[in-house]
Amino acid sequence: MSKRIIVGISGASGIVYGVRALQLLREMGVESHLVMSKSAELTLHYEMDMSLAELKGLATEVHAIKNVGATIASGSFVTSGMLVAPCSIRTMSEIATGVTSTLLTRAADVVLKERRRLVLMVRETPLHTGHLRTMTQLSEMGAVIAPPVPAFYTRPQSLDDMVTQGVGRALELFDLTVEQVQRWQGE
Repeated sequence: MSKRIIVGISGASGIVYGVRALQLLREMGVESHLVMSKSAELTLHYEMDMSLAELKGLATEVHAIKNVGATIASGSFVTSGMLVAPCSIRTMSEIATGVTSTLLTRAADVVLKERRRLVLMVRETPLHTGHLRTMTQLSEMGAVIAPPVPAFYTRPQSLDDMVTQGVGRALELFDLTVEQVQRWQGE
């Protein structure tokens, strides 16, 4: 089976991370299954000059947020895991408790129970102790908390460079090789 990854996009600021993930997965020929919250649709409108149809067109398959009977809601649907980019605190908290209200958080819960890779690009600052405890709980459950922190050693020339580097590093956690990622070469 070729690689298959679920991409969740929550309503947190930074929808460009989810968009770039879908673009990179498409370039690599990786099957992508998109699920996005209603808040993410609003964020798209505010943050990017891209239509919802264009965003959805980047994915191999799109799943409605309320369709809890979708393939990605079942552990028998084999994937390499799930990337949530960006990941809101609400989404992170639902995943941590297992009390899921949408397909996005249900799919993440399934990824965790099946012991597959779950990467959360949490987009919030500052963080209070409750946020940090929730992140610790998720890490103990097997999730990878990967906030989109820019790598300045790459000497990015644009915001696009920083987004690509951050998303590329997150995708590499799924054993993918992202050619656009710049690597530390040492001294």
